Amino acid sequence: MKVTILGAGGVRTPLLLQAIFLQDRLGLSELALMDIDGERLDLIGALTDPLERSGSLRFKLTRTTDARVALDSADYVVTTFRVGWIEARIVDERVPLSHGVIGQETTGPGGFAMAMRTLPVLLDYVRLMRELCPNAWLVNFANPSGLLAEAVTRVAGWERAVGICDAPQAMGRVAAAMIGAPPSEVFLDYFGLNHLGWIRAIICNGRDYAPQFIEMIRATGGLPGLPFDPEFIAALGMIPNEYLYYYYNTAQAVQNILKAGQTRGEQIAALNAQLFADLQRLKAEGNPEGMMAAYQAYVHQRGETYMTSETAGAGHNPGKLDPAIAEAISSEGYAGIALGLIETLAGGSPQLMILNVPNRGAIRGMADDDVVEVPAYVGRDFIRPLVVGDIPRHCLGLLQQVKEYERLTIAAAVEGSYTKAAKALALHPLVPDYATAKVILDEYRARHGGLFPALH
Repeated sequence: MKVTILGAGGVRTPLLLQAIFLQDRLGLSELALMDIDGERLDLIGALTDPLERSGSLRFKLTRTTDARVALDSADYVVTTFRVGWIEARIVDERVPLSHGVIGQETTGPGGFAMAMRTLPVLLDYVRLMRELCPNAWLVNFANPSGLLAEAVTRVAGWERAVGICDAPQAMGRVAAAMIGAPPSEVFLDYFGLNHLGWIRAIICNGRDYAPQFIEMIRATGGLPGLPFDPEFIAALGMIPNEYLYYYYNTAQAVQNILKAGQTRGEQIAALNAQLFADLQRLKAEGNPEGMMAAYQAYVHQRGETYMTSETAGAGHNPGKLDPAIAEAISSEGYAGIALGLIETLAGGSPQLMILNVPNRGAIRGMADDDVVEVPAYVGRDFIRPLVVGDIPRHCLGLLQQVKEYERLTIAAAVEGSYTKAAKALALHPLVPDYATAKVILDEYRARHGGLFPALH
């Protein structure tokens, strides 16, 4: 089995490599790590070199800047790249903020800009896959994950594709810790789109623990990662994904970011700059242990500051939490999700996972080819979404509106249509009107330059 990672010079790659090197359950014959930034790829390689050597690799390891080499004969392709690096994210966030509109990586105009930059690159990779690995599964972790997965399945016609996100699985781990049960025995009745979903029920041994979970949130005054007023969660009767903060607390989110004086992208850019400076220095000193310590400190600090500026610390109250729940919140899920999915698709034990896949009737009111985020049954070489059925009307209305924005964004990038791009932004619930949408779009085009697709 050959697994390829596109964007392997990224800061999350060591977590995935650590899981592969220390407990390879996949039976790999080759792992191909590809990034267009060869210097960054080599630096990540120096960081993980001790892991490679301690794991006594039984497979070929390839590092390359050539996508053709990486994709040739691949069985699974993991996409985790960022077009324009962190500097482009800062532009994505700052442009709408200057007009009083939320500036966030995947939600609202920021997600639109990231999608517009990423879609042409991703679809080019799919064209290469059609030539070099026509039977491969594409496992997309690049953001916005659901929108990109839809472009691959619906527009490019690549059916063996799935989008993954660690947020729903993280909530599943927290719910399991609350119940005191293994995560595999807990079923989340979850529905939505990527970064726009709700937990309706938490089922274990035939009992719904969602009411108890909501009561726990009320009793502790909040839960890290859920920046909502506990009374509002109780009123909903559901647990919303943390990204719904931008919809339910829009004005407050904008105010919080502006008051902080630093967007999340700017915060991450500073952390990244320090990390890579430290790694370069420690590499020159021949200190691999120091490199790993610096990286682990970076991962901890990045996790500790997640959504703190946007929410002004709302929900960040770990002091009253059961230690098992606190540990479940802080655990890193990306590597486990990606490897667990690939392992199952390759013939491992079937499992339920919350994934971004075509709806196929799962959520009533959404089109069959709309990519949604729902529980899905994963087995050898197939993924099938479970039936969710009817959902609350206020949820369905929001999903339908955001989905129309997603479809128009995909069409705008593929067709190079300025009209559809402006319409997509104007229809997004977080953009106040068409005039503002056009101003934001024009600024993105000017500031991103050649990273943005040509529009006519």
